[in-house]
Amino acid sequence: MRWSWFRIAAAVIALSGIVAGFIVNIDRASREKQDLELVLANYFSLFTIVSSLLSVIALVAAATWAQRHPGTSREPLGIALALAAVAGPVLLLGIVYNLLLRGAPTGIALGDTAGIRLLDSYAVEVMHVALPIYFILDLLWAPRRRGLPWWSLVTFLGYPIVWIAYTMVRGLRVSNPDGSTSWWYPYPFLDPHNAGYGSAFTYIGVMLAGFVVIGAIIIEIGRFRERRAAVRGGAAPASGVLHV
Repeated sequence: MRWSWFRIAAAVIALSGIVAGFIVNIDRASREKQDLELVLANYFSLFTIVSSLLSVIALVAAATWAQRHPGTSREPLGIALALAAVAGPVLLLGIVYNLLLRGAPTGIALGDTAGIRLLDSYAVEVMHVALPIYFILDLLWAPRRRGLPWWSLVTFLGYPIVWIAYTMVRGLRVSNPDGSTSWWYPYPFLDPHNAGYGSAFTYIGVMLAGFVVIGAIIIEIGRFRERRAAVRGGAAPASGVLHV
């Protein structure tokens, strides 16, 4: 039961980061006289924001189930799949940002006040540091976690593939809010105008491979925890879960 409150706290913190970024984008759009509707549509099309929003939903759903079903039973398969499916993107974002992008030029814009810069930094740290750390803790220590079958690895690719398809199609149909181009992609490496579609799809392939690797690690950790719990409890692992 106590862990459910930990999940709710993580969801609230994640949501606060999303709201902080939302305020930053409204402020910049207003100062730079950009199309606010387009700016916000682009903001909520970012992989980081979509992943964080899905994380909030999954965490609240898991916490709500735990509070309504106190006891020692394992979480339902749907809850376990949702938590794992959002953990993969969040962890990949955390790895990429902290290993490759930390220290790189930030999104601070000319004219940002100290308050806006603080909100911008807060949003970045929440979604690229705090949230990934939470999901590592949840994966390793959250009680009642269910070990997932290996076929569930497919679910780790579902959301990223849908997002990539949406992004690549939408990118050619919306303009940059600053008026510099007649197209807009959330990340330069996905923009085929930079180095062609070959380069963009190479990056996409690397991303999907990263999701597979992280998904496999998440599944194996969950299966290991369930095996260990079964041994400690003197029972055999649940059939249809660890042997699929």
